[in-house]
Amino acid sequence: MEFLHSVKSDNLEMKVTYIMKSLQIRNHPFNWGQQTYIMGIINVTPDSFSGDGLLTDEAWVNRAVTQAQKFVAAGADILDIGGESTRPGAAQVEVDEELERVVPVIKALRQAVDVPLSIDTYKAKVADAAIKAGADMVNDVWSLQMDSDMAEVCAAHQVPIILMHNRSSPRNAVQEAQLGGRYIGNEYSDLLGDIASELQQSIQLAKQAGIPDEHIILDTGIGFGKTVAQNLHLLNRTDYFKLLGYPLLIGPSNKSFIGYTLDLPSNDRTEGTAAAVAIAIARGADIIRVHQVEQMTRVARMTDALVRTAYSPT
Repeated sequence: MEFLHSVKSDNLEMKVTYIMKSLQIRNHPFNWGQQTYIMGIINVTPDSFSGDGLLTDEAWVNRAVTQAQKFVAAGADILDIGGESTRPGAAQVEVDEELERVVPVIKALRQAVDVPLSIDTYKAKVADAAIKAGADMVNDVWSLQMDSDMAEVCAAHQVPIILMHNRSSPRNAVQEAQLGGRYIGNEYSDLLGDIASELQQSIQLAKQAGIPDEHIILDTGIGFGKTVAQNLHLLNRTDYFKLLGYPLLIGPSNKSFIGYTLDLPSNDRTEGTAAAVAIAIARGADIIRVHQVEQMTRVARMTDALVRTAYSPT
């Protein structure tokens, strides 16, 4: 494949060394390759697939603060705040409603915790308001493909962006009562190559807008427009995407590919998530996005001790 040949060239190897230099986010150093970083999920929604949505009554901001403080104490390095569910079949949330959900939480968390805050949105207006409220980075699940203004917003604010691969389509989503939504019939001519190529397109959009290489983090999009079998293969080949030369975020937590593999509902997937996290780290993941921060921090630290020669728990 031409992409692989170009990746292995001498020039690109030098580029990889440059891209993977350390990143400072809100005075917190992220030294890629030395350890796995933990991103804790703060769902400011009423309809999260994992059942942990905080938007259930008027005390939701306080609950978000309590959860965030618990996550940081348990080892979270980043908190990811989202106001719209991305589960298969979820209803789209309008910009004003999403802003009403996330901005008060970000303002409260900025006062309560010191770790970097990420806004999980694909809408430029939401990203802009969230950054002004105290968010330090953007997690775009549509990888700059949904809102043409997103790249400019991130470049103007000089914040890192996570570019996630996504081929989600409602026509390929099916729902089952106990196991939730999943995607079927998603065709790739070359699963790994197609994903890498599409991520490269988003990287180019980011760079054209003035986002520097060191502000780009990639996410292969586990669970987004992939079948169960494709998700399993993709996770097991996380190492393939290290060839792109950017830090990798992997988000397998509680997702339906685990449920369908183990025949378990979303509230009973901790062990499956732990296995997925360990494999992702062993294959080169730099950040793990999870719901069970305490348990997965332990999994990450143990896996780091096994696979990272530079890692020392003492």
